[in-house]
Amino acid sequence: MNAKPQPMSPDEALSLFATTRSRTQALAAPLCPEDMMLQSMEDASPVKWHLAHTTWFFEEFIIKPRVADYRSPDDRFAVLFNSYYVQAGPRHARDKRGLVSRPDGAAVGAYRDHVENSLNDLMNASRDDADEIAQLVELGCHHEMQHQELLITDLLHGLSFNPLLPTYKDPEPLAVTDEMPLNFSRYRGGLVEIGHEGGGFAYDCEGPRHRVWLDPFEISDRPVTNREWIAFMEDGGYSDARLWLMEGHAVAQREAWAHPLYWWQQDGAWWTFTLRGPQPVALDAPVVHVSYYEAEAFARWAGGRLPTEAEHEVAFRDVPINGNLMGDADAIGALRPLPGKGIWGDVWEWTASDFAPYPGFRPPEGALGEYNGKFMVNQRVLRGGSCATPKQQLRPSYRTFFYPHQRWQMMGLRLARDAD
Repeated sequence: MNAKPQPMSPDEALSLFATTRSRTQALAAPLCPEDMMLQSMEDASPVKWHLAHTTWFFEEFIIKPRVADYRSPDDRFAVLFNSYYVQAGPRHARDKRGLVSRPDGAAVGAYRDHVENSLNDLMNASRDDADEIAQLVELGCHHEMQHQELLITDLLHGLSFNPLLPTYKDPEPLAVTDEMPLNFSRYRGGLVEIGHEGGGFAYDCEGPRHRVWLDPFEISDRPVTNREWIAFMEDGGYSDARLWLMEGHAVAQREAWAHPLYWWQQDGAWWTFTLRGPQPVALDAPVVHVSYYEAEAFARWAGGRLPTEAEHEVAFRDVPINGNLMGDADAIGALRPLPGKGIWGDVWEWTASDFAPYPGFRPPEGALGEYNGKFMVNQRVLRGGSCATPKQQLRPSYRTFFYPHQRWQMMGLRLARDAD
């Protein structure tokens, strides 16, 4: 959390809390109890765990330190639903979350209700620390928004192993579209400032605001499409070691990558598994579910490169945040990339930048200081948001980050190149 000149008021925080919790419930509503138990790999977590963990966050960091007579429905939940906060106590093994059949879904729902009622009582108590609580509630809501996106992508990965290819949303196909030209805009660079300016919520890793030198560059007006990715595949892009970082090529060979995650070929056409079940690959939608290694190889094949996060921020920070993003509780959104030329939404865009601290970065004291700082190694920054990112969460300085081999998130790319 960065200090803000105009922090969110308690009433605003309560409203955000209600909206955020409602959206999470709406995302889980179509699921049966068996769906909510799926854990397909260590990187993913069951829906039920997401529902409980986001609740534990409010309980652990806001309610317990401030309500002397508070009683949790079960003190053992603190172990089951802690994620990685070492200072908050012991944690259940991450890769065993899908084995926790109890508490069942009804008990997790009761836990959410209990914590929500307790937090509402706390915030309506006219306390001297109401503003401090409001800031923590705001952080907790943004934390839950992150888990809303994870809930969707973890669920998609889990469902993809089912031979019945089940649907989460109505299997509405995308209309056939025309190929879109690829254009580039030029930026003169120079000494620029990036990072959060204040005036709204931001995570600690988005600051401090600082100066960066940029040489002149060009960046494309849309993400790379499935049509372009198929051309890369047909040109032998996955097997041409000259295009790949050595480590990336080794991973691609070991994992037998020959196309984006969830793709297969059927009757001469490419298909993909989506939240709407099996769908023909929409040629002019942004390619999605590709790793940093794949994105970097494609950029080299296409005669370009990936933008740095500073280039991405400078190019698009004045563009209003509207696009194919997750909506509110009763209008979740498309939850799939759509053809078009949007900047925000559709797919997170890999950058060439390491997830590293900005100059002068200092994590907050206590367990909440573990939120971002401890992950600043061996990961890459992505920018721009995706079709599963809540709109309320996004801002030009937002940095998400993943390991370069990971593919299950809504990951794509946008090309950049040096300006002559």
